[in-house]
Amino acid sequence: MRAHEAGALHGDIGHRGPAWLRTPVDVNALVPQLWPRNVARAADGALTVAGLGVRDIAAEFGTPVYVLDEDDLRSRCRDFRAAFSDVDVYYAGKAFLCRAVVRMIAEEGLHLDVCTGGELATALSAGMPPERIGFHGNNKSVAELARALDAGVGRIILDSFTEIDRLTALARERGVRPGVLIRVTVGVEAHTHEFIATAHEDQKFGFSLAGGAAAAAAFKVLDEGVLDLRGLHSHIGSQIFDASGFEVSARRVLALQAQIRDARGVELPELDLGGGFGIAYTTQDDPASPQDLAKRLRKIVDSECASERLAVPHLSIEPGRAIVGPAVFTLYEVGTVKDVDGIRTYVSVDGGMSDNIRTALYDASYSATLANRASTAPALLARVVGKHCESGDIVVKDEFLPADVQPGDLVAVPGTGAYCRSMASNYNHVPRPPVVAVREGAARLIVRRETEEDLLALDVG
Repeated sequence: MRAHEAGALHGDIGHRGPAWLRTPVDVNALVPQLWPRNVARAADGALTVAGLGVRDIAAEFGTPVYVLDEDDLRSRCRDFRAAFSDVDVYYAGKAFLCRAVVRMIAEEGLHLDVCTGGELATALSAGMPPERIGFHGNNKSVAELARALDAGVGRIILDSFTEIDRLTALARERGVRPGVLIRVTVGVEAHTHEFIATAHEDQKFGFSLAGGAAAAAAFKVLDEGVLDLRGLHSHIGSQIFDASGFEVSARRVLALQAQIRDARGVELPELDLGGGFGIAYTTQDDPASPQDLAKRLRKIVDSECASERLAVPHLSIEPGRAIVGPAVFTLYEVGTVKDVDGIRTYVSVDGGMSDNIRTALYDASYSATLANRASTAPALLARVVGKHCESGDIVVKDEFLPADVQPGDLVAVPGTGAYCRSMASNYNHVPRPPVVAVREGAARLIVRRETEEDLLALDVG
């Protein structure tokens, strides 16, 4: 197929859909791995979450609305804690963060990663113990670092020589010795399974391993003796389904551990393998369970430590998407249904790229279902699109919906817990949707809907 001058999203002219998408036997059926664990269809065909119907949610909170299955999220926290029983599990807050979620993950015994002052403020305001917070970021300001030190943040992941100097100066002023990790760019890009060092060290994060910057950073911290170097950190990508990237990464970062030991006589006690564990957005995705991930990662680290004659360090991981992503779906109302000359049927909903930019930004794939009723109509391959003034405003590129889908129907899109609300915008001056947590048949608002008054309050005119 030749490339389309307007971009890839316009190039798939026709109505057959991707090869992996199959016409469903029952267009009302839910694929379990795509949905929060407490989502089901009631006797009347409408979706329920933890026993509460989506029509009731829409009536009370409006649409679009992000719906969080609280027990699902909590159970995924417990799954990771159980599987990684001797590992520190840091929830990656950039996936989605609000005070209610901070409290949930804290109550379930997880640690928390933040990467901006705003995320740190949210964590602290929700009562997250600061010693269980890790602070990431490639350009932490002096003010952000000072706040982290004053709050007693448990660890700071160093990302540049400038940051080492900033944090060292701040620590000297305060007479404190903060725990730090060196973020190492190991030359592994897990999305494409390419492990060529020079090709994937051209990025803004971390210290280059191949160029020697990572070793130099570690030696600098150790020699100055102000910061407490606890270990090394490696993060190789996101939406990862294959452990082979972690194997290459662990081999390289543990070789650096051995180099540091040989040069300075110090065995760093910690190793963070990062996150990026994948989830199922569509039927083509097959993510590993936390138990399987734990088994694979332990085997990799044990093997590489034995090879380098290193003591096995205390491990930490950083799942974000894998915890919150599957626990949330977005509920929309259909506004129009348009057949375009038999080429494609467009189902327009009352949200779009302002509440889920991932389809437009990453060419991401999602699923969807008719949510307010069941249907006996045949399956129709449709494209779910938003209300914004952009032809690329697509929510779900290809999905089978009932042929009788109509204005006023509710459509639910699963797997929207990660990087949807957190990346939401006010494009076209559309207020961002609320987040509603549902548990045991009751819903509570945890992030309210933005209003036009909120938008105008920032416009000082």
